[in-house]
Amino acid sequence: MRIFKNKAFNKWAGKEGLNDEVLRNAVTEMEQGLVDADLGGHVFKKRVAIAGRGKSGGARTLLAYKVGDKAFFIYGFAKNVRANIKDDELKGLKAYANVLFGYNDKALKKAIDAGLLIEVERNE
Repeated sequence: MRIFKNKAFNKWAGKEGLNDEVLRNAVTEMEQGLVDADLGGHVFKKRVAIAGRGKSGGARTLLAYKVGDKAFFIYGFAKNVRANIKDDELKGLKAYANVLFGYNDKALKKAIDAGLLIEVERNE
């Protein structure tokens, strides 16, 4: 399973103190069936813990995710900032997920080289 985050998510995650280990753990939980919400179109909501606040007071992440394929962290927000996303935002995220899953290895490398996507490296 390859895991990526887009540039905007990476910037937000850094400000929130979400490191790659937390993101990898979130995807591992999803692979085990622990998903907070399937929003359709391969877009999922997953709660993640922020240091000192835990999951309930932590952040909500939205991922483009396909079991056994790839996961893209595409949007995040703190629970205390907003409750959820709007329908038009979800529609855009579903379209974005469709684009991301259309990327082959060459397109992924090009997006990484351009700084649009960051691969979450395995901790081995």
